[in-house]
Amino acid sequence: MTIKICVSLLPRTVSEALDLIQRAESQRADFIEVRLDSLDKHDQLADIANRSNTLLIATNRSTKCQGKFLGSEAQRKKILLHAAEEGFDYVDVELSTPGLKKIINTLREIDVKPVVSFHDFDETPSMSQLNGILKKQIESGADVCKIVTTAKLVEDNITVLDFVSKACKTARIACFSMGELGKPSRLLSPVFGGFFTIAALESDRKTASGQLTIREMRMAYKALGLI
Repeated sequence: MTIKICVSLLPRTVSEALDLIQRAESQRADFIEVRLDSLDKHDQLADIANRSNTLLIATNRSTKCQGKFLGSEAQRKKILLHAAEEGFDYVDVELSTPGLKKIINTLREIDVKPVVSFHDFDETPSMSQLNGILKKQIESGADVCKIVTTAKLVEDNITVLDFVSKACKTARIACFSMGELGKPSRLLSPVFGGFFTIAALESDRKTASGQLTIREMRMAYKALGLI
C-alpha cells in the first residue's frame, strides 16, 4: 500500500503559484494540482511547470463544475492543452467535455497523462452508477479515473470506499466524497487502493468542501501506523 497525497492549489498569479508550489513541496506533496481557472493570465505556464520538482496536474474548472473559469468551452480546452505543451505532467478533463476522446488522444501524443474526472455535487451515486461512470472513463482512454461525489450520509463513505477497493483492480482510481461527512473517504481512499487523495495546503486554502490539510492527513496516517 502506497499513500499518495495531491495538494490542490488555487493561485491568482504565476508568482503566487510558484510560492504555493514551493510550500506544497516542503510538505512532501506527491502531486500538485494547479487550478488554472483562477489564474489572471495563462501565458507563463511554462514558468510554473519548469519550477516544480513534483508531478503537476493542470485543471481548469468551469463554473458548471463549481470552478472559476468564465471563458468559452473552446478557450477552456485551449488553456488545458497549452498547459500540456508547456510541461505539466497530467491534465484533468471532465468526462462531460465535448470531444473528450480527441483531447485525450492529443494529450497522449505529447506524452501527457489524462485524468478524466466526474463530479457529483448533489449526492453519492449508487454502486452500479459508479461502475457505469468508471467504464466510460476507461473507454475514453483515461490514465487516471477521478470520481468525486458528495456525502449526504456517513454511510456514503462506505459506498465510496467499497467501490474504490474493487475499482482499483482495473484502473488507477482517485475517488472520495466531498462535504464534512465525506472526510473519512478523503482520508481512507488511498488505504483502500485509491491512486491518490486530495488535500488543501492550509486550512484557509481549501479548494473544495471537506478538504483536510496535507499536514492533518499525514498526522492521521502516522497515528494509524500507515506511514
